[in-house]
Amino acid sequence: MQVKACLNGARDVSSHPRLSADPALLAREAAAAVAAGAFAVHVHPKDAAGRDSLAADVVDRCLRAMRAAVDAPVGITTGAWTGDAATRLAAIRGWRELPDFASVNAHEPGAERVAALLLERGVAVEAGIWEEAALRRWMRWPDRSACLRVLVEIQDDDAGAVEALARVLVDGARAAEPSMPVLLHGEERATWPAIDLAIAWQLPTRAGLEDTLTLPDGSVAADSAALVRAVLERERRAPR
Repeated sequence: MQVKACLNGARDVSSHPRLSADPALLAREAAAAVAAGAFAVHVHPKDAAGRDSLAADVVDRCLRAMRAAVDAPVGITTGAWTGDAATRLAAIRGWRELPDFASVNAHEPGAERVAALLLERGVAVEAGIWEEAALRRWMRWPDRSACLRVLVEIQDDDAGAVEALARVLVDGARAAEPSMPVLLHGEERATWPAIDLAIAWQLPTRAGLEDTLTLPDGSVAADSAALVRAVLERERRAPR
């Protein structure tokens, strides 16, 4: 099973001992996650104050540290919380170190332009789909078929609501682009229900401190590597 490690997200660095704005520490977390079985790494570059940033110097430092630590694809966020569309586009134009891929949330302002610029610069695009409206918007992207994968993200919700939305989004993405990979994951309460669906549906998933701080038994995970290992162990024990 393919599991992508999501190391930090937009979480405050004080919420877990293994969250850090220091690229060197994040790179060590990436190496541990890849050693645990992750096929790729997703990271949010952070400035010295711990805020997500797409500024060229921040992205460059983060990617250099990651590339020195792991031999695996490295992707970053382009979330709208890092700046308005014009700010994000200007930052992307200034990058010197390029990620292997970047996540673009389809519902956010300027998503189509951000995706187009990333592709122009040779960066693969993950289309983040959180809701049905985002699915419809992604389906109108001129560059939709050029995406690396669709990232179906189930936001923090009760376990009972996860499957219905996941089915709509996964089926919709597959209908639009039958040959495009779909990665399914959840956040907070939806994390482990979504991972179980990914296992059952034989889809790639992701795990790490961005999505949840806790293991399936409710205990706090030591790091993102522990969460990756928990997914792979869950997959091994799943009914066939």
